[in-house]
Amino acid sequence: MRRNPVIPFAVIAVLGIIAMIIVSTAGNNQREAIQNEEEGGGEQQEETVDANPEEMFQSKCSSCHGGDLSGGAGPNLQEVGSRYSAEEIEDIIVNGKGSAMPPGLYTGEQATQLAEWLAEKK
Repeated sequence: MRRNPVIPFAVIAVLGIIAMIIVSTAGNNQREAIQNEEEGGGEQQEETVDANPEEMFQSKCSSCHGGDLSGGAGPNLQEVGSRYSAEEIEDIIVNGKGSAMPPGLYTGEQATQLAEWLAEKK
């Protein structure tokens, strides 16, 4: 008696289709979770407005400007307050400068706090 060779292929195909449905459903759920997290991320960022400006600098700026503001890949900021006003520094933080300083590292109140802290460096 001969077995039907189509049955194993049909079983494999059905299992493959079921696996694709499960994976795509899981992917959609993850995409929605990521979108919700990104939308809530702005609110979370605003909650940390009272962060210490020095900690904010160490978190995102010190890799280029040095932990002691002495410079590196970015310029020396130890006396940046004598060259720029707090408003000008905030504009640079928010909008970037040239191709080296990326825009949007901090925005809103955080950018204002960091700019005021840097403007005191004279």
